[in-house]
Amino acid sequence: MRARKGILLAGGAGTRLHPVTRSVSKQLLPVYDKPMVYYPLSVLMLAGIREILLISTPHDLPLFQKLFGDGAQLGLEIAYAEQPRPEGLAQAFLIGEPFLDGAPACLVLGDNIFYGHDLTRHLREANARARGASIFAYKVSNPRDYGVVEISPEGRPLSIEEKPAKPRSAHAVPGLYFYDAEVVARARRLAPSPRGELEITDLNVSYLRDGLLEVISLSRGTAWLDTGNADALLQAGSFIQAIQARQGLKVACIEEIAREQGWIDDAALRRLADGLGKTEYARYLRALVEG
Repeated sequence: MRARKGILLAGGAGTRLHPVTRSVSKQLLPVYDKPMVYYPLSVLMLAGIREILLISTPHDLPLFQKLFGDGAQLGLEIAYAEQPRPEGLAQAFLIGEPFLDGAPACLVLGDNIFYGHDLTRHLREANARARGASIFAYKVSNPRDYGVVEISPEGRPLSIEEKPAKPRSAHAVPGLYFYDAEVVARARRLAPSPRGELEITDLNVSYLRDGLLEVISLSRGTAWLDTGNADALLQAGSFIQAIQARQGLKVACIEEIAREQGWIDDAALRRLADGLGKTEYARYLRALVEG
């Protein structure tokens, strides 16, 4: 199987937060001590994915390019593409077709945060699957706000619905999806929904109908945070602060992950730390080198 490539969909500005935030992408806002976009990027990196396409609006894309460049400082290859208008999550595969070039793909949404002991194992298992698609399931108290997957007692997906009025389960589908090399062709066959979008749920249903969809249930020890509004953003920052303060370890530290993956060495990590000045984040990176 060809190496899987990642797509990070950092959509438009944070219009669900406050009108002022329309001037900056929500994914560039801080979640405690780092930009929100670090969290989904770290998920791709933990899965072992190094070639990444970051899709955003024409207004915001230069800001991400300034932040990450070509990704070489992290041992990554980061490319960029514009999404002029938000026309559904599955549109990312049509925009990303030249980048994917027939490779399997992983799509992660720019405002989703994942954390947990078994997360890396789940990511690598999904990344190792050669055929079909893998989605995740997370139990929530408000399933009507999400795509919902119904799961059999044996762990097989039975149905998927987008924001159902009467959910068949309490398992939401987070914004993280693994697909085989057929994903672009399947996305091309999708018809726009009544709201004029290419729905990711419809893409997942196409795999389900063909018996090619796997669902991975995230345990109670894993946290999934969707930072779609101001309250959720505040809760996410408080959660990250509490975890980091208690453990003395940083969540979604992309520089640390790159070093642990063997993509950069200690000298490169020190250069990254030096570029951050005398900040607490820089001190953390230096401490990794100094032991």
